[in-house]
Amino acid sequence: MEVDNQTRVTKFILVGFPGSLSMRAAVFLVFLVAYILTVAENVIIILLIQQNRPLHKPMYFFLANLSFLETWYISVTVPKLLFSFWSMSNHISFTHCMIQLYFFIALMCTECVLLAAMAYDRYVAICRPLHYPTIMSHGVCLHLALGSWATGFGISLAKIYFISRLSFCGPNVINHFFCDISPVLTLSCTDMSIAELVDFVLALIIFLFPLSITVLSYGCILATVLRMPTGKQKAFSTCASHLVVVTIFYSATIFMYARPRAIHAFNVNKIISIFYAIGTPALNPFIYCLRNREVKQALKKLVYC
Repeated sequence: MEVDNQTRVTKFILVGFPGSLSMRAAVFLVFLVAYILTVAENVIIILLIQQNRPLHKPMYFFLANLSFLETWYISVTVPKLLFSFWSMSNHISFTHCMIQLYFFIALMCTECVLLAAMAYDRYVAICRPLHYPTIMSHGVCLHLALGSWATGFGISLAKIYFISRLSFCGPNVINHFFCDISPVLTLSCTDMSIAELVDFVLALIIFLFPLSITVLSYGCILATVLRMPTGKQKAFSTCASHLVVVTIFYSATIFMYARPRAIHAFNVNKIISIFYAIGTPALNPFIYCLRNREVKQALKKLVYC
């Protein structure tokens, strides 16, 4: 353990996925393929939306933002993980750990707000179709997207400020493959009640407020669709992809962070973290493409070209 004159830890050790060389090689290959596929899928979606005029709609504008976010989301953790498989040292400096934690939290918080904006877009499209072009103008969509990014990164900055002020005297071993809130807080040797309180309050705000907007939007959508004499299936199909993504995202996130200090089985944490940090960004493009006719048509056009 490396410490400074005040016995503060200056480096952490990420346990990652220990095991035999063959097992590590197999896990490395799986994560490498998942990373390449995820980045490629999301870049293709961004290019499809940018190059196809029929996709220049609010729904696809938010989808492009989500794909851009997912590309950086997986890039915050996986490259460091892949490097650690073949590195003689799994050290990460305190500063780099805080930076990784900051961007991971920021992108997660941004996704919460962005998914709420996408739910509101579907609400306006189905419940107020005649006013949709006016309400969801380019300026409004731009402000909603920028607001999502600003909110996510602002809340993350407040969280990291209080976490980084904690003292870490040892041990310095993080039983995880990246710097996450629960494993990092566990290693603090000072009173962390304020940091935990700030983290809890901000987590409630960033999760419950967007989730409330999403639930209310889909409640109104359901009530409107049930009153439709025809076209119910078509209306539901425009929301199905987003609803699946929201369900997966909030299920995994709430399981991990609703009670961050209550879960001590960090091996279980690592498995769940793989799902929401790597699996979800890889699945989202498939979910949107497989359930969306316009995206599939644009993709077929690109393949034929």
